[in-house]
Amino acid sequence: MRLWVALLFALLTPLLTGAAPGPWALERDGSSIEMSVRAFGGWRTGRFEDWRGSAVMDPLRPEGARASVTVQAASLKMSPDVATGRAIGPAFLDAARYPVIRFELKSLEPLGGDRYTARADVTMKGRTRAIAFPLALRVNGDRAHLAGAFQLDRADFGIGTAGPWNRLVGRQVTVRVALQARPS
Repeated sequence: MRLWVALLFALLTPLLTGAAPGPWALERDGSSIEMSVRAFGGWRTGRFEDWRGSAVMDPLRPEGARASVTVQAASLKMSPDVATGRAIGPAFLDAARYPVIRFELKSLEPLGGDRYTARADVTMKGRTRAIAFPLALRVNGDRAHLAGAFQLDRADFGIGTAGPWNRLVGRQVTVRVALQARPS
């Protein structure tokens, strides 16, 4: 009997409060996915230009949010420009063989206010790794803004581990995300 009451409560609560979770579309305008790595004695930065994403979120209970982002590896534009070809080439992202990078948000753990710990899976070059990182999520009416950063060890994904590049490029890559979303 308790199971039925709990199930009925779970189904009716969103209807009564008007806060049913729903799909949200990530907007490319006003959003960015960037990376930086120490290489050749300085910092190299880049931005992924082609990506798509969606989320399911209840604005009243953001800790239940789930999101999926698919990034086209070949869309990485590096600064300086000469680094772009190497970054998407066979020694690093190998975009021809592994065209897609995936990010799957699994959960948000509240830290207080608009701060959360995100738990997600990142898949590159056929390898998936779980990550956790702090982020801020603000929901204001029909707009949500998520911002955070995490570090990846490129060797965990087989990126730049062969040849002289392994010694010339730092292993820690910082990824910064700033995403805006609206209900779809």
